Amino acid sequence: MAGPTGRGGSLGAALNDLLRTQVTPRHRLSTYSAKHWHAQLSQLTGTRRGYEALDTAGLDVRPDTLIKWLSDPEYNVRRSYRGLIHTAYENVAFVAAEPLTDTVKNGQYEISGLVKTGNDERERGNRRAAPLRIDASRGDWTEIEALWLAGDLRDDDFEDLFIDEIIVSDIGAGTDGWEFSGSSYTVELR
Repeated sequence: MAGPTGRGGSLGAALNDLLRTQVTPRHRLSTYSAKHWHAQLSQLTGTRRGYEALDTAGLDVRPDTLIKWLSDPEYNVRRSYRGLIHTAYENVAFVAAEPLTDTVKNGQYEISGLVKTGNDERERGNRRAAPLRIDASRGDWTEIEALWLAGDLRDDDFEDLFIDEIIVSDIGAGTDGWEFSGSSYTVELR
């Protein structure tokens, strides 16, 4: 029975594709697209979460001042206040990523695509060569998870960290390191 699968033009892209099927990434809510400070403030003051974000950002004004700002989009609000409103708006607009699950961190990965170590270069995951099988439970996911939670896990970084922290921890550095220079990869989590 096939498990969750990720596909991509690089190993990192396939890994990121797989990860997004297992845990929710950091993402922006589509309803938060206002650009002007007044529209942002209006949207923030419509919810308790918005008020909390304004408080956390450090906006400390009297209620009558807030009412003046909300009643007049042309009101001359200091740049520092506009910055605090924008910060609060961005903090509410983004939803935090879910932490990586034990299934992801302790799973068995099967990598299909071009794999090279030393002079051994072959297409894995076909009739002539089995997929590269990796036991991820032996690896260190700390840096990968930190980038994931920050919303900054780029494909290239994921590939490099997966090689260094997961593959090498499981099966070693290979003859001359590991290279994944193909243009199509499939990663299955079992």
